[in-house]
Amino acid sequence: MSPKRPVVVHPPSPGGGRRVTVEAVNLGLAQEPRDIEEFLRRAGLEDVDARTSDLIEWRGGGPDVWPE
Repeated sequence: MSPKRPVVVHPPSPGGGRRVTVEAVNLGLAQEPRDIEEFLRRAGLEDVDARTSDLIEWRGGGPDVWPE
């Protein structure tokens, strides 16, 4: 079993964006990977690359899947 990743990017929502949570705390609704990086910076995690970080669990598609 792999270790649990603390940041979850949820599947794209029908209304647009993807919800981002850390331990069930909602950080916001991201429209792109840069939004995730900003949410994490505000939470005290500097220099996280949303596309490659092992801290992030992507659900419903990876960093290239966003609603249109």
